[in-house]
Amino acid sequence: MGYRPTDNANIRVISGAKAHSCNPKGTSMLGRGLGSLIPQKVTQSPILKNVAPEDKGRVYEIPLELIAPNPKQPREIFKHDDLEGLISSIKEHGVLQPIIVTKTGENNFELIAGERRLRASKIAGKKTIPAIIRAVKEQEKLEFALLENIQRQDLNVLDEAKAYKRLTDEFNLTQEKVAARIGRARSTVANILRLLSLPQEIQKAILDEKINGSQARIVAGLPDEKLQMQMFKKMVAGIMNVRQAEEESKKAKNQQSKKTTQDPNLAAKEEIIRAALGTKAEIKRQGKKGQIIINFYSDEELEGIIRRFAEL
Repeated sequence: MGYRPTDNANIRVISGAKAHSCNPKGTSMLGRGLGSLIPQKVTQSPILKNVAPEDKGRVYEIPLELIAPNPKQPREIFKHDDLEGLISSIKEHGVLQPIIVTKTGENNFELIAGERRLRASKIAGKKTIPAIIRAVKEQEKLEFALLENIQRQDLNVLDEAKAYKRLTDEFNLTQEKVAARIGRARSTVANILRLLSLPQEIQKAILDEKINGSQARIVAGLPDEKLQMQMFKKMVAGIMNVRQAEEESKKAKNQQSKKTTQDPNLAAKEEIIRAALGTKAEIKRQGKKGQIIINFYSDEELEGIIRRFAEL
């Protein structure tokens, strides 16, 4: 059954909309965007199957105190300055687009999407906020929050990488499945995930916005840490732009490939292992014997790899 507001919760239905299907066959709802969740375009996706049809198009006015933050929120830093324009708008016009929540108790909710609107409403002194109630899984809480930030194009690329990593580790998704869920190319997901292998000094610089996402991806593509640090320092010093960095990266990769010409069959097998485990892997052969080297960059990633092996 869908959620029904109760008098003691002081939750009020403020609008409704007629549901209609907008999910073409084979199209991921997340890949199409968060617009598919608002009342004007309610989908018939399996994600919504646990919500009663009459509730899918309703917008509720829910007290802010009843809404807990999304524990899967990928953004780690929210700057007050970035919220000022939204706070002013909410004070004057209110919240124009409902947030999305899921019900966690009799009169308790958890945010799925709309973190900035929720924070700005609290600062603006609002007591309630318009919200759409959805029944979602734990994985979808992270996916929706991630997609919302990506669409707004203000998510730090390192936070984005960590969110992808959580999808691969916590929910056993391959890079291909992550890419399909969020509507991105697998190569894009792989390149962003590679940032997590960068030295901590470079990762901190990404968070501090000393280098941007494009620069960080070029640095991460270099074959070893020494070259990465050299390029990083040139970027921070302002003596190397993106185009120069791309050219230097190509030269470094060409030199590396000349040193280690790999058997294409082994390269294909390495790619299969990488796709299955969601992390870098190498195969080293000595005659008929050899080693498989699997890399991990955090305790959580190690646990995710072990879980995958346990499920085989």
